[in-house]
Amino acid sequence: MPKPKQPTEPQQLGLQWQVATLMAGVDEAGRGPLAGPVVAAAVILDDQQPIKGLADSKKLTARQRERLFDEIRAKALCCCIAEASVEEIDQLNILHATMLAMKRAVEGLRLKPGLVLVDGNRIPVLKVPAEAIVKGDDKVQAISAASILAKVYRDRLCLQLHEAHPQYGFDQHKGYPTADHLAALREHGAIQAHRRSFAPVRAALDLMAARPEPW
Repeated sequence: MPKPKQPTEPQQLGLQWQVATLMAGVDEAGRGPLAGPVVAAAVILDDQQPIKGLADSKKLTARQRERLFDEIRAKALCCCIAEASVEEIDQLNILHATMLAMKRAVEGLRLKPGLVLVDGNRIPVLKVPAEAIVKGDDKVQAISAASILAKVYRDRLCLQLHEAHPQYGFDQHKGYPTADHLAALREHGAIQAHRRSFAPVRAALDLMAARPEPW
């Protein structure tokens, strides 16, 4: 009796294997301030290590953000924080500099995501599919995590600025155009960290230039 013919190639058994797509959340901090870089973060969370308390960074206390900053970095599959400098902001404008920081954050991830979700209504030019989510930092945990990383990192930069230039009060206003910050600009002028393309900084520089030289 002849033996049954053996297949020369593996047979398909009809099983459908689905590989989970890695999703990265992206958010920024520092579009509105008059000084310092704009910061973006990208985060791929680990479903096996959930993080409690993730939310829009603006709705958390500084202590909550600091705690979550360390937990996110410890538990996420990977994350990356990136900047666009004051010089890049002045050269490109704040929108394009923000997109550049986001692009750097995504490209700096150790793992390549299959999908990127970005807070807001614009997305940077990326080599992977991306989608903008309005109020995404309230809706998507990975975006919430990114917002916390970006916020805490940038706040720490502002504390360093305060140590170097305490007369401006960066520890309080974090570079935003508060009344105290604007008064300090008028009194002391701008430092290298100020964004010269922003109108209040230009006005302060013009004011300083118009002052008569002391005798």
